[in-house]
Amino acid sequence: MHTTYFDEDDILVIRLSDKPIAREVSQNWNTHISYAEDGSAVEVVLLEARANGAYPLEVQHARAA
Repeated sequence: MHTTYFDEDDILVIRLSDKPIAREVSQNWNTHISYAEDGSAVEVVLLEARANGAYPLEVQHARAA
């Protein structure tokens, strides 16, 4: 997983896979998800990430039960 934040535009891109993107789906006006040919999620793009509380990221480490 790789994340990139574009400060000037307030856009957060979360890259989940190196697979090529086959299609994109807008969940709403500021959340877009890209999918590979096999249906797996490849990338999530959040517009106005800081304004909506999605950035900066909070990382929590825990063990599964």
